[in-house]
Amino acid sequence: MSDLERPSGRGVPAMLVLAMTAPPLLAFNLPPSPTLLGQCLSMGLWGAAVGSAAMVQPGGTPVAARHADAGVLQIASACCAAGSLLSAGLGALPMALALSGLFMLVCFSVVAHWATGRDLTAEGNAERGHWFLTGLIVAGLLSAGIAVLQVAFPDWVDGNWIARSSLPGRAVGNLRQPNHLSSLLLLALIATVGLFTMHRLRPAPASAGGLLMLWALVLTGSRTALLGALLLGAWGLLDRRLSRRIRWALGAAPVVFAAMWFLISTWSHVVGHTLGGEGRLAITGSGDISSSRFGIWSNTLAMIRSEPWTGVGFGEFNIAWTLTAFPGRPVAFFDHSHNLPLQLLVELGIPLGLLTLALLLVALLQAGRRAWSCHDIDGPAKRASFMIVLMIGLHSLLEYPLWYAYFLLPTAFAWGYALGRRDPASGPSAANGTPRRQSRALGLAGFAITLIAAAAVLDYHRIAIIYEPPTHAAPLEERIARGQRSLLFAHHADYAAATAFGEPKAPLSESQLLAFQRAPHHLLDIRLMIAWSQALAAQGEVDKARWLAARIREFRNPGADEYFEPCANATEAAQAFQCQPPQRSYHWREFVER
Repeated sequence: MSDLERPSGRGVPAMLVLAMTAPPLLAFNLPPSPTLLGQCLSMGLWGAAVGSAAMVQPGGTPVAARHADAGVLQIASACCAAGSLLSAGLGALPMALALSGLFMLVCFSVVAHWATGRDLTAEGNAERGHWFLTGLIVAGLLSAGIAVLQVAFPDWVDGNWIARSSLPGRAVGNLRQPNHLSSLLLLALIATVGLFTMHRLRPAPASAGGLLMLWALVLTGSRTALLGALLLGAWGLLDRRLSRRIRWALGAAPVVFAAMWFLISTWSHVVGHTLGGEGRLAITGSGDISSSRFGIWSNTLAMIRSEPWTGVGFGEFNIAWTLTAFPGRPVAFFDHSHNLPLQLLVELGIPLGLLTLALLLVALLQAGRRAWSCHDIDGPAKRASFMIVLMIGLHSLLEYPLWYAYFLLPTAFAWGYALGRRDPASGPSAANGTPRRQSRALGLAGFAITLIAAAAVLDYHRIAIIYEPPTHAAPLEERIARGQRSLLFAHHADYAAATAFGEPKAPLSESQLLAFQRAPHHLLDIRLMIAWSQALAAQGEVDKARWLAARIREFRNPGADEYFEPCANATEAAQAFQCQPPQRSYHWREFVER
């Protein structure tokens, strides 16, 4: 009997399935962040899964020694953590933003370490992998059903249990982003192959589920979906350990994807139904096949050349990019470079960034080698887990899914699971108390993560009531003041303080001074940039205000039309700072100096 089949361990599979399914299916959210509750739910459930697993591990049963080789992965995580601490301690990153990043990295390390299965037999480890893949498939199937409703029957979507798509004719799932939904579906397809290979899934339901998820993948209209389908096809062609049936199915995935795209596109024209993704896969035409990614990558490379050694600081990409002159910049407000290697290099600097990337690459190669050399019963689950990491890695070259807990923590589990290896030459490892003590420590860490995630939701409540006040709520100024004392989310209250009361006038209140010191480090959008420039002018820093106005002009955003209205009149333009060029160039750090 495997460890997870013991009566005392029945809660572990349930927690694993919940950790995989509940976060991406949560439609309910509270402003201003549409993803915060889902991310906290993900961290809380993963923490509970780790904690409950540690509580039910057999105390004295000899278990073949297992090397928990997630060390390289955890060192890479520590490099990012060090960058975050340096950015907050020596730079200007607000501590709240640094703490949020640190907590995510700690969660990643704990889940990856637990996933190595150091205290499980091969049978127990296979069982754990089975439930992980099962949860992923359930999340994929339910999300595929939601995708069909969002595109084919949008009037049936209520917005509470099923999110409304902000992109007509495109499926976004309850994750609210086509690219995120496409990644979830691709991971679920990999999980389907894994369970089928483990003989835990029959051919008929596996085929039906796979076709449904491929259909939903087409409905996202995502180019990530197309690249993912090609990777599935390559997997089928190259992996000779798969059965012939699976290899044929994977090899046909790109062809089936193209056929479904053609059929759905034809159907939409016949019935006059909008298909939002139509035309996005075309290379020719007036559209930008990269969705401005070529532009942001070019800007990122320029920033790396400008600050090669220390980088701009962990978490500081958006403010550094926004305040740097790029006349031909993409007009969207990018808060990430949409490429993980470039993101690490621009924020950590070339030395620390290259070290982190090298460690990640080593961990990836180790995971692949161990997964494909594993001949135990858990081998198929390990190989599927490696492909999950590879797929999310592909997505990370075009997006930033690992900045979301409901992608980061499943990736941590899959990576740690693929890295774990048994040592057949070793004897029993449970003869002394060391494994039990380590398991207890890991369990405490898991439950601590759950408690902190719950506390984060309570902390976020003081922010949510600023943007969605209940009946008989306190005045806005009082709600903002309370929100600015939030440990993790004060930057959201700062944004309200900076933008909710019209044009800032001298003297600025303490709340406004704090707001303009912290809020720009989260995301500089058009409203905050305008308010900040007006605040700078009111404080007498007129030339800095002119520089900021010049950056606003580069975005060519309609939201700034009123701001630049005085520039159409020569008399008013002579008095309005936003109509005048700055007298000198400013480095972005001059705006955030303490």
